[in-house]
Amino acid sequence: MIRIRALRPAMPALALAMLLSACATRAPVPGAPLPGRRAQAPEAAPAMSPKMAAAAEALSQMAELQDRLYKVAAPLLISNADLCKAQARNLLGFTAKNRHSYPAQLNEAAHLAFGMGERLQVTGVLAGSGAARAGLERGDELISAGGKPLPVGPNASTLAGAVFGPLVSSKTNLAMAIERDGKARELTIPVTRACGFAVELGNADNVNAYADGQRIMVTRGMLQFTRDTQELAYVMAKTMAHNMLGHAAAQRNSSTLGSIIDNLVRVHPDLSMLIGSGGIKAMPQELDAAADHLALYLLARARYDIDSAASFWKRLATTVPVNVLNGYVANHPATAFRLAAIDKTVGEIKAKQASGRALVP
Repeated sequence: MIRIRALRPAMPALALAMLLSACATRAPVPGAPLPGRRAQAPEAAPAMSPKMAAAAEALSQMAELQDRLYKVAAPLLISNADLCKAQARNLLGFTAKNRHSYPAQLNEAAHLAFGMGERLQVTGVLAGSGAARAGLERGDELISAGGKPLPVGPNASTLAGAVFGPLVSSKTNLAMAIERDGKARELTIPVTRACGFAVELGNADNVNAYADGQRIMVTRGMLQFTRDTQELAYVMAKTMAHNMLGHAAAQRNSSTLGSIIDNLVRVHPDLSMLIGSGGIKAMPQELDAAADHLALYLLARARYDIDSAASFWKRLATTVPVNVLNGYVANHPATAFRLAAIDKTVGEIKAKQASGRALVP
């Protein structure tokens, strides 16, 4: 499922209940009204120190990259819920944070620059989700869910999960009270079925993507490498497929990958963890080809184009070859074997599309 976790690694309960792994969220620039809001009369803003301004800029840059990840992931997660099986979840389709969702100096930066307070505030609404259909907007403050008051303050994110979890698992719609522009509103949010993988931004410049069974992480370096939405979708679908097929556990890589993801979600990760191979075992060609096979179906079902998949992976293997440690190809070295599997699967999918058969691998 999608969470805004690039700033700290701990919001599991809230994210599981509220988010469906692909919420588009973008932090506003300091002093700008939230998207979808009417501009308010300007107030005198407290002066920010250079350190605080740098922290606010870091938040903005990370939010930009997260926004791109979530938008690409949304159709993959929603369109393939029936293929995720045990990993599918009933979720609402939004993320929420308050100032305490950010550590140390970022806490104050979020408060001064973005208007974050003690209440949980919607930071992203997933296109196509129940939250989007109900009219929930970024900037809405959360008051109650199912008639139960939602917590505020330092532990609001964790405590809110205890409220949302039982409600979302047992209902098809959830009544929520929010505050928008100083006015209370009531919304009824339909539950959305989606693949329940967290989508994370990795704050590192190595060109890679990681899957630990529960999360999908794409590094800043990989985001910069991908030229467009389509190429990023190839990476995210492949990483998602590894999770669906249980490959991290099969390779006994789950704990190593989990540690790398926990580290890279931080604003200032310990990059020494990426020295050498980072402890990751290279993916065997048979498992990698199986993930490519499933990924192409995920892409086609989400209405992404699959024709350029092979050329993208060829370009990646040429630009960031197998000898570049902690690059994607170093962890997935069987490029020729993978390309053969991709070509075969593309033909298989096109034959099914032409004959009107279901796109089921």
